[in-house]
Amino acid sequence: MTKAKHILLIIGGGIAAYKSSELIRLIKKSGMTVRCVLTASGAQFVTPMTLAALSENEVHTTLWSLKDETEMGHIQLSREADLVVVCPATANLLAKMAGGIADDLATTLLLATDTQVLAVPAMNVRMWDHPATQRNIEQLRADGLVVMPPDEGDMACGEFGPGRLPEPPAVMAEILRHLGGPNKSSALIGENELGRNPLEGQPAFAPDQHRPLHGKHVLITAGPTREPIDPVRYIANRSSGRQGFAIAAAAAEAGAQVTLVAGPVHLPTPAGVMRVDVETALEMEAAVLDALPSDIAIMVAAVADWRADSRAEQKIKKQKSDALAPLAPLALVENPDILAGLAKHEQRPGLLIGFAAETEKIEEHARAKLAKKGCDWIVANDVSGDVMGGAENSVHIVTAGGTEIWERLPKPEVARRLVAKIIEEI
Repeated sequence: MTKAKHILLIIGGGIAAYKSSELIRLIKKSGMTVRCVLTASGAQFVTPMTLAALSENEVHTTLWSLKDETEMGHIQLSREADLVVVCPATANLLAKMAGGIADDLATTLLLATDTQVLAVPAMNVRMWDHPATQRNIEQLRADGLVVMPPDEGDMACGEFGPGRLPEPPAVMAEILRHLGGPNKSSALIGENELGRNPLEGQPAFAPDQHRPLHGKHVLITAGPTREPIDPVRYIANRSSGRQGFAIAAAAAEAGAQVTLVAGPVHLPTPAGVMRVDVETALEMEAAVLDALPSDIAIMVAAVADWRADSRAEQKIKKQKSDALAPLAPLALVENPDILAGLAKHEQRPGLLIGFAAETEKIEEHARAKLAKKGCDWIVANDVSGDVMGGAENSVHIVTAGGTEIWERLPKPEVARRLVAKIIEEI
């Protein structure tokens, strides 16, 4: 019988600490065992009693336990785990880890461990963006730790941006992917190596009949593109990439081999997905064509329609002449239509789905786009509100046979329904 994997979970301070309870439940549900180390700051948000009840193990809070330390408990704790997970990893905890400071139980065992460490940051957006924090993260990655990118969104403090703790299912997916894949001394969650098995990280226990897209290659684009004007400025849009990433996750869960071509976004790679990061529309087009052939293609990305005719090598300065003088014109050229090009390609996917962001006459514009692009379905979303960058979406599924309307739903639910509809179609 295979021995159950063991997770050592270190819980730092911060409001995100409450999510550790759900993460413990998911770890237990997966068949692993978990032991918790709770920092003094973390204990301000969750209690040892709660963690002990959920983990069914003693919770460790101090370096000065007479019983534990007579047996060198911090050494034993650090060595018996298959993976050490720091979640949430606060700015303070990351700084101590990067500096090799060992002034409590958590930091001491982190310094003593020879086991792979996965850090899941959570902090205010300005703390995340601070040069000191970014410097500490670079050092940790150089030291061989895995640092999972934070989510982007609304903060408890009222600000918006990167720094949110990823949801527990996303953290659990990274744990499963790490334990199920090759042991790496240094890795950045969210990047893929050439030649990596794109199905790595999918649940091995799921039989093929319960993975209806098994053996299918699904190609997905997500996020915005950025078209540089000069080294500082660019043309872009507000797309967050959330819908495309949710569809990639749902397709992978259904057993597909998924290639995700992603514009510049702050999102973790879904488990079992091969990710290719790009910035411009031309780079996205090249990555899409390089990923062919595919059985299904879902073009979710909000590709910029235009790019600058030429990119300035230096930052374009303001004109200091007469304030009424006309500004220098910015010459634009049209970007390639990736969806229409794919529809005409000799390796056209069997099912080709495009997304359309509309602010009015949703169905009318979507049906016109269906005919113009030559694809099989258009998923039109109403972006007149807060859809771009938001957590929910309302869509019209427009096909030659009619229109199906889905009222406002969480983006992961839209993704699951869309994948279910694809499974029915094929």
